[in-house]
Amino acid sequence: MSSTLYGIPDYFDVIVVGGGPAGATTAGLLAKRGRRVLVLDRERFPRYHVGESLIPAFMRPMQELGLPERMDARGFERKYGGSLVWGNNQVPWNFSFIKGGHPYAYHTRRADLDSLILDRARELGAYIIEDATVKEPLQNEDGRVTGIRFALRGEDEIQEIRAGLVIDASGQARVLSRRLTDLRWHDELRNVAIWTYFDNCDRLPGDEYTNILIEGLDDGWFWAIPIDKGTISVGYVTRSATVGSSEQSLQELFHAEMAKSTKLKKMIGPGRRSAGFRTARDWSYHSKRFHGDGWALVGDSAAFVDPLFSTGVALATLAGSVLAQIVHEIIEHPEIEEKALDRYATAYSGFFDEIRAFVERFYDRSKYKEFYYSLAQEMIDPEKEREPSQDFVTLISGLSGRHPMFNINLDDLIPGAAAADAEAAS
Repeated sequence: MSSTLYGIPDYFDVIVVGGGPAGATTAGLLAKRGRRVLVLDRERFPRYHVGESLIPAFMRPMQELGLPERMDARGFERKYGGSLVWGNNQVPWNFSFIKGGHPYAYHTRRADLDSLILDRARELGAYIIEDATVKEPLQNEDGRVTGIRFALRGEDEIQEIRAGLVIDASGQARVLSRRLTDLRWHDELRNVAIWTYFDNCDRLPGDEYTNILIEGLDDGWFWAIPIDKGTISVGYVTRSATVGSSEQSLQELFHAEMAKSTKLKKMIGPGRRSAGFRTARDWSYHSKRFHGDGWALVGDSAAFVDPLFSTGVALATLAGSVLAQIVHEIIEHPEIEEKALDRYATAYSGFFDEIRAFVERFYDRSKYKEFYYSLAQEMIDPEKEREPSQDFVTLISGLSGRHPMFNINLDDLIPGAAAADAEAAS
């Protein structure tokens, strides 16, 4: 059985399962390099997703895609830093991204952002099929993944399409990766979140006007994200064990904890709730394998860390950018596939672990901000070449440029590449 869809080839260089930021970035940058790419997503865009606050590392892959000007044209709210009520005695403090190398990121409705990135992938030449539910991977007699089976919404017919490589970018659904590898959960970050939206709220004063607010309490913390001039996304995060031992519902817990807040309560004062509640739990995890024979993972299908510093979308799109570069070379030189993807997996896993380790230690709210600054310096600048406060901003911006994630080189795997580079440099 093969595809009977009009205008869709039976074979692609790469199939990407999932059209969110990770999948669309990977597909768009491969298509930009001239590769034939298919993206399948079970939803029809625009569609709702949480994760509305971004960090400056996100701007790197967006610049590759040529999207920052379009984000400004669409009216996405620029985010210049963050305000925290965190640490010993919950003393308020704030930070500015300009210290980390890029002055801003964005707050945005994810439905708008994700559609923008997917549309750009389509514009660059990727084939996009929405309302497509992936059923299973196709595998040959040796176990190599060679394609996928899927069905379109409202149709019984199962379609088959083959590819040289299949990438799972299906997020926490893990459509393919749940069949191909196991997860390792991070017990220190087994949390639950509940969130909703408020209209007509106040904003933080002065230079903090576009900041995300992170307010810590005894048993958890709140985020408050100014999505646009009047709407704020508000969420509460606490330990899963805390919720399990409480007689309160999550909604009751949300309201009770908000009443204990300081800055958040003031922001919400004139507002009104404008949406229902949504929840998520136990989400910090790491896949035991990031790739295998004929397949690779990117974005939340590979790993996801607690949303304390809004790293999810940046980590996913950065990984998509790196993976696109590597897969482009693999298509040219199939013999390097395993070793090249090993380097991707090692760098990606290491970058994730750096963020996870910092978040876990940051959850100790008994310290002062100077402790958190020094902790960041210890992790990314042990030679102490910069001020600790600058290292802190650099780390939470996702811009730790020395990390292998930003410097994967495959020249030694590609016959003649190193010699060609040396000749060009001479």
